[in-house]
Amino acid sequence: MATKIRLQRHGKKGKPFYYIVVADARAPRDGRFIERLGSYNPNTNPATIDINFDKTFTWVDNGAQPTDTCRAILSYKGVMYKKHLQGGVKKGALTQEQADNKFTAWLEQKDGKITGKKTDLVSAKEATKKLALEAEAKKNADKAAAVAAKNTPAVEEGEEAPVAEGEEVATEEVATEAPATEEAPATEASAEDKAE
Repeated sequence: MATKIRLQRHGKKGKPFYYIVVADARAPRDGRFIERLGSYNPNTNPATIDINFDKTFTWVDNGAQPTDTCRAILSYKGVMYKKHLQGGVKKGALTQEQADNKFTAWLEQKDGKITGKKTDLVSAKEATKKLALEAEAKKNADKAAAVAAKNTPAVEEGEEAPVAEGEEVATEEVATEAPATEEAPATEASAEDKAE
């Protein structure tokens, strides 16, 4: 029986979620399978991949053929690299200890890349959030300035600009004196009207 390692789709429309399964090559995509090896969620960034490494390696070593996408996933997790190193051990090119050392070094390097990508994504997200907040604050300040300009009374040409408090008192005294001088001619005019 030809066995394949492939993806079995689950989830909802637009949000796929996959099981990584070993199935007969003739079985339907979402149909019967022999064993479930893990899951793959492409909706997260980076994609979430959970597999049982030992079971998967055993199936690959025994001849199960992964599909193209599953081969990429297994390469990402190191199953295909370990199979490659075990082939070198079987041929006598490497000892088991050398193969294990190479594999652990590869795993450490891969983990470093993944954590670096995660930190870059987090820092980029924070930077875009900070820029958005600054743009929003600037926009709000512009709106507040526009509202303040709209609500302040316009200075007419005949009116004088506002003056300091000390000068205001002097203009009030002048204003009180001016009506007194205006009243005198008015009373004289009214007296002249009575005389006639």
